[in-house]
Amino acid sequence: MVALLWTLALLDAAVLAYFLIRSLVNGRGPVRWLRENVILIIAVLSFEYLLLPNIVVVLFSFNQPNGRFNYTWTRFSLHAWQHPCDAAGMCSSLGLSLKIGLVATLAATVLGTLIAFALGRHRFRGRASTNLLIFMPMATPEVVMGSSLLTLFLSLKIPLGTTAILIAHVMFCLSFVVVTVKARIASMDPRLEQAAADLYATETQAFLRVTLPLVAPGIAAGALLAFSLSFDDYIITNFNATTGSITFPMYIWGAAQRGTPVQINVIGTLMFVIAVLAVLVGQTLGRRRRV
Repeated sequence: MVALLWTLALLDAAVLAYFLIRSLVNGRGPVRWLRENVILIIAVLSFEYLLLPNIVVVLFSFNQPNGRFNYTWTRFSLHAWQHPCDAAGMCSSLGLSLKIGLVATLAATVLGTLIAFALGRHRFRGRASTNLLIFMPMATPEVVMGSSLLTLFLSLKIPLGTTAILIAHVMFCLSFVVVTVKARIASMDPRLEQAAADLYATETQAFLRVTLPLVAPGIAAGALLAFSLSFDDYIITNFNATTGSITFPMYIWGAAQRGTPVQINVIGTLMFVIAVLAVLVGQTLGRRRRV
């Protein structure tokens, strides 16, 4: 870890020295260059600070520790990548997290999109109160929400486990989808739909060919956010889980008590790479549409 920090610091110093020497050769002066690019330098350093945990996870996914804990670099190995399911129970917990995340994302995206259109396009009694209620799950601490949902499920005699976890995930993911899609709807120009109506398009045609394509980026962003929140949740899930419904975050917490397998770093690396690829694909498609 210390060696990694020193390596990053030396790379940053080398890059900074290169640009300072280049500015001196061009006659601009290093002080002037620093003054003009101080915000960019701070942004790069902040970005490196945010990505440092991800770099550690990727690096230690190729480690072969001597003991149970994967906290010290020992030697390079591809064993964890070749046998990702060697850790007992990890793949089953990962599969459960993926199933719950996908179903919760689908349900929260559909319901959240409908609610966002209702709040963004229509005036009705109780609209302000509904907006307030939508924000409450986002502002409520997860410990409070998890214990409240546990009390609700016990009062309604809903069995704890996968079903309870799924209902809980839909409930807190719903708010994030509504806020994301509603922001996209608010930024739309209503004259586009009016123009479609002037061209004799029906309400269904205007929605499918004008409104929905414009709102689609917001819906996709809300769905990705909902999936990441559902897949990553531990506190609310822990309140409503049973022995047979151990999700991936709960597995990591339990494994950390007796020894963290390297396979956890492999799954974390894969999730990070998939997230980066999703963002790159979205940016590429957005640029092609603008061109």
